[in-house]
Amino acid sequence: MSGSGGTRFKHLYSKMKATIITPLLLCGLSYVSVSDSEFRTVDIRSGVNLSLLCSNFSSSPTQIIWFKLYNRTQPRCISYMYSANEPASFCGQHEQSKFEATSNVSTLFFKIKHVDASDSGLYFCGYYINKHSVIVSSTYLHVQEESGEETTLMTLILSTVTVVVTKVIVVLVVRKGFQSGAV
Repeated sequence: MSGSGGTRFKHLYSKMKATIITPLLLCGLSYVSVSDSEFRTVDIRSGVNLSLLCSNFSSSPTQIIWFKLYNRTQPRCISYMYSANEPASFCGQHEQSKFEATSNVSTLFFKIKHVDASDSGLYFCGYYINKHSVIVSSTYLHVQEESGEETTLMTLILSTVTVVVTKVIVVLVVRKGFQSGAV
């Protein structure tokens, strides 16, 4: 966008929260419906698997999509399916080894395997109807870096090194004391 339209958009963006601007961006600034939208925040530690849930809103075939918002302004399709009964396809660079999208009669599932800090962000579940986006559910995912085993191991190693170095210093000081006292 350039000219006054781009300036006006930037001004509006600075005034609006991401939860309002995101649906607009999802469909290129055209009509968006937020259908009894659910919003959740999930805090989880890294390394575990996580399933995001969305009510199965599709009684007839439609394109069901999982999006992730990148850098607060760039929604990207991660996965889509044309019916809750069909297997999911993945968009662009997103790999099936990292993500899994499935459904049953009542719920759509979006599984993120071995979450890490790069998985943090805003996720949307929705569909297109008559060329318009409908957002059914949104979840903000915050992945906390695990301070578990790696930190514990590092602390153990540094503690051991500190004890060994302290013992070496004490032995050297005692030897030096005996040598200077014996002279």
